[in-house]
Amino acid sequence: MPVQYTGIIDETKAVRGHAGLFDISHMGRFKIDGQGAAQALDRVLSFDVPGLKSGRAKYGVICDADGGIIDDTILYRQGEESFLLVPNASNADAVEAWMRRWISGPVRIEVVTDALAMIACQGPEARGIVQGLSEDDLGAVRPFRFAEAEVAGVSSQAARTGYTGEDGFELMVPSESAAKVWAALVSGGAAPCGLGARDVLRLEAGLLLHGNDMDTSVNPYEAGLERFIDPDRDGYVAGDALRMIRDRGPERILVGFEMTGRGIARQGHPIVDGSNPIGHVTSGSHSPTLDTNIGMGYVPTAFATVGSRFQVDVRGRVVAAQVVPLPFYSRKKSP
Repeated sequence: MPVQYTGIIDETKAVRGHAGLFDISHMGRFKIDGQGAAQALDRVLSFDVPGLKSGRAKYGVICDADGGIIDDTILYRQGEESFLLVPNASNADAVEAWMRRWISGPVRIEVVTDALAMIACQGPEARGIVQGLSEDDLGAVRPFRFAEAEVAGVSSQAARTGYTGEDGFELMVPSESAAKVWAALVSGGAAPCGLGARDVLRLEAGLLLHGNDMDTSVNPYEAGLERFIDPDRDGYVAGDALRMIRDRGPERILVGFEMTGRGIARQGHPIVDGSNPIGHVTSGSHSPTLDTNIGMGYVPTAFATVGSRFQVDVRGRVVAAQVVPLPFYSRKKSP
C-alpha cells in the first residue's frame, strides 16, 4: 500500500465524506479447518470461539503465556469447523508460529495470504458502491457478519468490517481477480487511499495499531481491550496470566488525549506531569476531521480519567494536553 495517492488529507476526507478504497492485501490470511478447529482456536484466541456462529466475524487478541499481546486479529467463521483468521502483516509469522505451537492433530493451518487479495471499501457511500456491483443482497449483511457474493462478477467474501470508523466492506477475492474488482470500485466512485490516511482514520476512530499502541509488553487490560477477552475458559493458554492481571488491576492505561496547547504529539514523545515523566505517546497526529491534534498513550491510572491534564514533550517543548473519551470520532457524534 502506498503512503498516499492524492494526499493524506484529501483521502481522509474522501472516506469520511464519500468512500475510500484500500488495498490491504498485505494483511495475513490463515485458513484453519478440520475436526476440532473451534476448540483448538479457543485455546489461543481471547474469546469464546465455539460460541461464534457461522457467517459472523469477531475481533480479538492473541496473548502469550504472560498475557502480552502477540497480535490483534479478526476471525471469520465460515463453517462448523472452518475459519479464516486475519492477523496484521508484520505479525503473521509470529501468529502462525504461536498457533502451530498449540494446535496440532487433525486441525489444519493453511497460509492463504498469496491466494486471496483483500480490498476495503469504507465510508458513508461504500455499501452502496459495493452493492451496485453485485446482484446479491449485501444490505442484509449486518456489522461483523459476512456473506459469499459476486462483486464485479468475481466470487468474494464480503465482510462488513473495517478499520476506519466508517461503514463499509472488506472484500476477499482471488488474487488474480483483484485488479478487476479494484477498477470496478474506483469506477463506482471510491477514491484510492493509502497508508497515511488509513493511519489517521483509525486513530480518529480510537482503533489501536499493534507495534504502536500494543505489543507483547502490553496486556489487554492496560490497552482497554478487556471487553474482547474471556480469561475464564478452560484450556485458554493465557488464562492464568490474564486472570492475575485482571484481579490485580492495571497500573497504567491507554488513554486518548487532545493537545490543548500548540503542537502535534508523535509516537515516542514523553508524557510528563511537570518535570516528572509518567508515560509516552503511542500514536499521534493532526485530525483533519476534528481539526485538532490528538494522540493516545499510556499513563498511570491516576491520570487516566476523562479531564485529567498532563503535558507532552514535543522535541523539548512541553505542550499541554487533556484526556478525552475514546473514540475521538464516530459517525454518531460526527461534527
